[in-house]
This record gives sequence, C-alpha cells and structure tokens, in this order.
Amino acid sequence: MNENDKIIIATGGTGGHVMPAVSLANYFNNKGFISTLTVDKRGLKFIDGEIIKNTRVIESSSFDKNKKLNSIFKIVIAIFNSLIFLFKTKPKFIFGMGGYASFPVCFAGLILRIPFIIYESNLSMGKANRYLMPLAKKIFVSYKDLEGINKKYEDKIIVVGNILREKILNYSNNLEREIENNLNILVLGGSQAAKIFAEVLPDIFIKCKKNKINLKIYQQCLEEQKLDLQKKYESYGINFELFSFTFDILKYYNLSNLVITRAGASALAELLNCKIPIISIPLPSSSENHQLKNAQYFTKKGFSIMVEEKNIKNKLFDLLQSMHKDKSILNLIKINQKKHSDKGVFTTIKEEITKLFYEN
Repeated sequence: MNENDKIIIATGGTGGHVMPAVSLANYFNNKGFISTLTVDKRGLKFIDGEIIKNTRVIESSSFDKNKKLNSIFKIVIAIFNSLIFLFKTKPKFIFGMGGYASFPVCFAGLILRIPFIIYESNLSMGKANRYLMPLAKKIFVSYKDLEGINKKYEDKIIVVGNILREKILNYSNNLEREIENNLNILVLGGSQAAKIFAEVLPDIFIKCKKNKINLKIYQQCLEEQKLDLQKKYESYGINFELFSFTFDILKYYNLSNLVITRAGASALAELLNCKIPIISIPLPSSSENHQLKNAQYFTKKGFSIMVEEKNIKNKLFDLLQSMHKDKSILNLIKINQKKHSDKGVFTTIKEEITKLFYEN
C-alpha cells in the first residue's frame, strides 16, 4: 500500500453508516493515506471534528416509489456532483459503506473507471448495495451468514468483521457487570432516538420499581423528551440520567450491565465487542426489515434477547424481572459474546486491499 494514495469513503444518512466510515477514514489516515469522506448533510452530525476537514458533502436521496421523479432527479444530480468531485480528486479506489448516500459516488466511480468496494454491516444486503453488487470489485461483509447475495457474486464476498472505532475494539472494562441488587440499564434509541422508548419504557421501569427491582436508568432521548421523562422518573423515585446523542458513549457502557437498544448493525456490533448483555427491539419500519434480521441473528447466536416492538408492554417487564432474579441469564449472554471478536477487522481490510490494488 502506497502512502499519499487518495481514498474516497462514501457514506451518509444515519450514524450506523457514518460512524464506521469515520473509523475507517481514521485508520487509513494513520497509515499515511489521504482519505476523504463523502457524506450528506444528514450524516454530518455524526462526524468527529478531527475529520471534518476531509469531508465533502454530496446530497442524495433514497428511491421513493411515491416520488419517483423527484428521487431520480436528486440521484442524478448527486451522480453529476460525484463525477466532478472524483474527476478532480482522482482516488485510487472508493470504499462504499452502504446506504443511499454511497450509491451516487460508487456509480460515478464506475463511469470514471475508478474501482470500488462495498461494505455491508447488516445481516441482509441493503438496497443500494444490491444495485452495486454486480459492479463492485469486492463485497466486504461483517458476517458470513449475510442474506440477499446472488450466487453469481458469491466469489466477491470477503468476511472482514465489523468496522468499529479503535476504542471499542480495544475496550476493556475492569468492572465486572455482575448483577447484585441493581439492574443498571442503558437505553439507546439509535442515532434517531426511538420515540416509543420515551413513551413506553418509563411505565415498565416504574412497574419494576413497584416490584422491588432496583434500577439505575441511563436513557438516550431527544432534548424535547427530557422534561417529561424527568418528571416521570422523579415522581417514582427512579435513579436516572438522561442524555442526547454523544460521542462519549463509552462512559455509559462502563456504567451499565444491560442495554435496551434498537437493532441497528453498528449499535449491536459495539455492544457485542464490549461484552454487554443486550435486549434488542428492532425498528419495525427499518428498510426491508433489516433490523429484525439483525436481532434474530444475534438472538440465535446467544448474543442478545429480542423483544419485538409490538410485545414490549407484554413481555419486557417479565424479562427484566427474570434477569433480576436469575443472574445466569445475563451471564450466559456474556459467555456467548466472549466467543466473538472483531479486533482483526482493520488488519483484514488492509490485507485484502493490498491484494486487490497493490499486488500484480
């Protein structure tokens, strides 16, 4: 691999796409490359300040069947803007992180004969990656059990693991998260902060309190949700801390022995690598139900327990009560999680990229 080669990392949308892209950009930059993120305005807030100077905003759109002409127009404009940017930049290759925002950059690369790799972190291939799959040089994936791969392209698949921040991959918490008398629950709603978590979970936590289940709640929420949540928790004497989106999520990982979260690929992968027991509640409206597939896979592997959103009111209290009474439930999840590690992800990516672009 040659230093000072230019690499474009195409990303955008939610934190689940953008934050792994930032990690990858930091890795390449530390190796002497010049990596630039292309991102839409929606994804900008998930980028650390240290990499903002190497960012190019390219607005795009997902394909909306109800607004076909408008969607196509925005995508065509995004491809045109990508062509101009790539022609000026002349990168060695493009790394597409999946999601609608990566599509126009990779497609423009195809037109300019710039090779690209696509990366899929979910357990089912996303729409943008499915369109790009026949054209990609290689397809990097987090898990070998990925659904939605056409058999014609199976030889392109390389399992690299989950692209995560270095501090997550090297995470070590000296505090054993044994449950004694307390459930220290971290509630994560994803980068979009789940509305239903703010509406439904407090009543379940109040029921826990009434049934002598000691709780400490660390809950991610929107700013406009904080006042109502504060009033509810204070009125029932529940120990709590509320926070909005933060880059310092490790602070809360350190304090928790259980996490209730949506089933986005990045969130689940972080918690898996940090060995924190998970209750996953997949977003029912996620694109092509990919969160359900993520949650089902994690449950099958014993990395988490899934509760579907429609069953929160009926099942979540009973599950928390069981976890409080029987410590072996969470301990078993931790044992299963310890069988998995993504520490070698960047080494694998480096080796594969070297084979693709630097070995004749």
